[in-house]
This record gives sequence, structure tokens and C-alpha cells, in this order.
Amino acid sequence: MTKNKDIADIFNRMGALLEMQDENVFKVRAYYKAAENIEDLAEDIETLKKEDRLSEIPGIGQALKEKIIEYLDTGKVTAYERLIKEIPETLLDIMNIPSVGPKKAKLFYDQLGIKNVESLRKAAESGKLLGLPGIKEKTIENILNGIKVVAQGQERMNLGKATRIAEEIVGVLQKLSEVKEISVAGSLRRMRETIRDIDILIDSSNPKKVMETFVRLPQVKSVNAEGDTKSSILTKENVQIDLRVVDPQCWGAALLYFTGSKNFNVKLRQIAIKKNMKVNEYGIFSLKGDKEKCIASKTEKDCFEALGLPYVPPEIREDIGENELFLGNEILKVPKLIELDDIKGELHVHSTWSDGRHTIAQMVAAAQARGYEYLAISDHSPRLIVAGGVSVENLKKKKKEIDELNKKLKNFCVLFGTEVEIDSEGNLDYNDTTLSQFDIVIAAIHSGFEQSQEQLTRRLIKACQNKYVHIIAHPTGVHLGKREPYNIDFKEFCKVAIDTNTFLEVNSFPVRLDLNSTNVYFARSMGVKFVINSDSHAREHLEYLKFGVAIARRGWLEKKDVLNTLTLKELRKAIGK
Repeated sequence: MTKNKDIADIFNRMGALLEMQDENVFKVRAYYKAAENIEDLAEDIETLKKEDRLSEIPGIGQALKEKIIEYLDTGKVTAYERLIKEIPETLLDIMNIPSVGPKKAKLFYDQLGIKNVESLRKAAESGKLLGLPGIKEKTIENILNGIKVVAQGQERMNLGKATRIAEEIVGVLQKLSEVKEISVAGSLRRMRETIRDIDILIDSSNPKKVMETFVRLPQVKSVNAEGDTKSSILTKENVQIDLRVVDPQCWGAALLYFTGSKNFNVKLRQIAIKKNMKVNEYGIFSLKGDKEKCIASKTEKDCFEALGLPYVPPEIREDIGENELFLGNEILKVPKLIELDDIKGELHVHSTWSDGRHTIAQMVAAAQARGYEYLAISDHSPRLIVAGGVSVENLKKKKKEIDELNKKLKNFCVLFGTEVEIDSEGNLDYNDTTLSQFDIVIAAIHSGFEQSQEQLTRRLIKACQNKYVHIIAHPTGVHLGKREPYNIDFKEFCKVAIDTNTFLEVNSFPVRLDLNSTNVYFARSMGVKFVINSDSHAREHLEYLKFGVAIARRGWLEKKDVLNTLTLKELRKAIGK
């Protein structure tokens, strides 16, 4: 287990604490940027230290390098310890509440002595916040709602975090000679947007040895239960992981049963009962009188076939699409869901021209390594100042860089794209003359989330109606664990998207996953077309596309529903408005 995340967390905290102290903005950003770059490292930071390569990490100067070395050597950073003596560390929790931020957290502390989220909640509910500079009734309402959203986010983790944690655990266990088969189950195998606990199944010749290894992993904070066939741990990130041993003869039945969903298993049992059969975690059984005979158990496919059903992918074993999947005691035709290998390229990634961490050439090289045929570099527009949006003057320079790069490339095309800001009235940040020069135009909302449903819907519809807009990015504005989707008339929005040939994005970034699977399924049923993008701000983020594909599969999307499964020639034809 690397210490990359630990160091990134400390640098993020130091940035936030310094921001509360009104420290120099460049110093604050340096800590945030260093945290991002360390968290995205493909290598173990301890290896970089041993090889004296810490300076190769972007944004790591001598001062930050010394702090990294100090942490790796001692387990602490003196400068951080000094900061939390000046400002209570618990203020960081307050700062993470949507609608609060560093300045308000410091204001509440200075004026009312508020040190933690619970005291903030009480102050908000009692009216003590009202009257403080900049604090109005709407602000208090947003703060209370933010506290609720964050509390829910702490109970469930996003799909990206759950996958990372599970892969770490599975990666260690599957190296054991005693483990024959291993798989995640439950909601993680169904690829739900958020996960509460992680379930892992194993087939092992020596389960006791596996359990001993499991409960002593470096990630373990505490052991909830330890047994020969089932153990449960709580990780240092407060994630519960349950490990269960399965009889190899029952592997398929157990995987089917423990993958769920609960509702899907109920449906299977109802089908089995009407066929004089029984389904459980040990197999599919035929019933004759008081006798039962196991007729399938080794693989999931065997179990489905024994029930006279086609194989159903885990992602659609949900309430979503239930009426479309089940008809009485049968399953209708299972859709041929989109696969990760169907993706030919991406249309929404960022570069150093805005808030990306890698150059266009570096992003292109990473895309080529994934076998893509094209990549649209869609940086932010100027209105999004925090993201360093590209000015009209700099667009010419960016276009020239892309053109020069395209001359050198074979069997690959870099597309000139933009993520243009939709303002509070639905106007776009670039005028039509500028927009007409792009290969790909993505429109997005990044502010004004508190507006009325009517106004937010109107903004999105107006963007769709612009003849140069091809895609609406992260259409509902959700930020998992921090911000709920904004309130729009989704049905009306979908109608206009269809009428204007505007594609809706399934954003693969783990804290977004927007559209979610429910919205994807609904929009698909209306006839909307989609694009799946990673919204990468670094080349490592291209890996996130697998999460967007998973959400698309949960929403029943097939290859034909998704724009970037097309070849470049087909894509250019499809985006005509």
C-alpha cells in the first residue's frame, strides 16, 4: 500500500488551512496542485524518493520535496502540525460542506467559535448564523442541505473509490497460491454509482490461510469478524469489506446470489417456483415431492440456462428496466450492451491550455496507447476563470498546435474542441463566429445551481438550440457526496436534445457519473443519443472511461446509442445539426 494518497491528503489539508489564513494564493495553489499530481502518480512515491526522482513530479520544488521526505521518514510533516495548532483541524470538515468554503469556515470560527460540523448545524438551525457578513436565509438553507449531502456521501463511496479499494485487496489475495478464483460481488459488481460495503467471494483450497492474510492486510483498521469461511474488516478509509469462502461446486450459484440485486433475486425465485424449482446460493434445484436435485451451480451461465433464461449481465440485474427485461416467467431479449472496446475515441479531455495537467501531445500519446482513433481537446472557455479558460486570442495558438501535431500523426486525428460555459441566461461564452471554428463544441453549466427549475432548464435548452453545440456535458451537475443534481425538467430537456441532434454526455469522472444510470435509461427510452467521456484533466484519467461505460450499460445502452463508438468519418456525419 503506497503512501501517495496520505501525502496528497496532507498537502490538500495544508492548502485549505493556508487558504483560511488568507495566505498567498500562489502558495495555496501550489499545495493543491502538488496533491493532485501525487495522487495521480503511477509509481510509488517511496520509489521516487529512493531513486532521488521526487523533483520529476510536476509542481514539486525543494520545499515540498523536503516535506515529502520528512513524511516518508517520520510519518508526519512539522509544518502541518504547526498549522493545526493555529487553526483547529476540524474546520477542514466544515470547509468541505457545499456553500461554506475556507472563508466562511474561518468567519464562523472567529465570530461564533464553531469548530465542527455538528456545531455548525446547530448554529444554522437556531438562527445564529443569520446576520453574519454575507449570510442570508438562502445561504443557511444551502448549508443545511450541504451538511445532509456530505453525511450521505460519507455513508456511501463513489464507484471509482470502491473500485480502487477492491482492486488493492483483490490484487493481494489473488497472488496467494491458496486462492483459485476470486471476484467482487454485490453492488460493486453491478457497478452502482455509489457503494456502501464491498463484498468479495473466493474459492480456496486453504481458506483459513486466506482469512489470516485478509485480516492482517496493511489497509485494516479493525476486524469486525474472523472465521474460517467468512471475515469482515473495516479499512483505514472506514470501508467495510466482507470476504466469503465459496464451495467450488457452487461458485456460479453463489456469485449469482451475492451479486444481487435483491429485487433481481426475488424475480429469479418467482420464476423458479412456477417451474417447480428452487434457487439459492448453493445452486438451482429441481423439486419432485419432498426431494430436490441440484441441476446447476458451477457457473452463472449454467444457472440461467437451468431456469430457461439467457445470461443477464450484472449491470442490469436491477430495478432499472425490470419491466423491459421480465415478462411473466420469462426474460425477453437481453440487450447487447456497449463494451469498453467499442469506444473509438474521446471528445471531452483537457490540456494545459486550461486546467489540464498534461500537454496536448501527452494526452494524444495516452489516447493512442489505448487504441483510440481520435481525441478532442476540449478545454474550458474564459468565463470559467478558476479553470484558466482559453481566451479567443489563445484559441488561435491552440489550433495551430493541433494542426502541427496532426501533420505528424498517422491513423489518428486530434480534434479542436471546447467546453464552453453556459451563462445564467443560457448564452454561450464564445460567439457563433468563434464556435464555428471548432470541430467539437461541448456546452456545460458550472455555476448558478440554485436557480429555479424553469431557469436551469431554459439555460440547457437554449444551449441545445445553438447550431454549433454538439454535446451537453455532465447534464445534471451532480457531484457525488458534495452536491445533489440541480433541478431541471429532464423530460423537456431530452425532447429538445432529440430535436436539435444534441448528444448528452455520460461523464465518467468518478465524482460525477452524470448522467446516472436511471437518467440514461429514461433518456434512451425517449430516443436520446449519448457520448461517453472521461472529462480527463490528466492522462491517467483516461482510465476512468470504464466507469462511464459501466453506467451506460446499467442504462441499457448499446453500441449504436453512443457517438464515440463511430469512426471519425461516421462521427463527423453524425454530429451535423
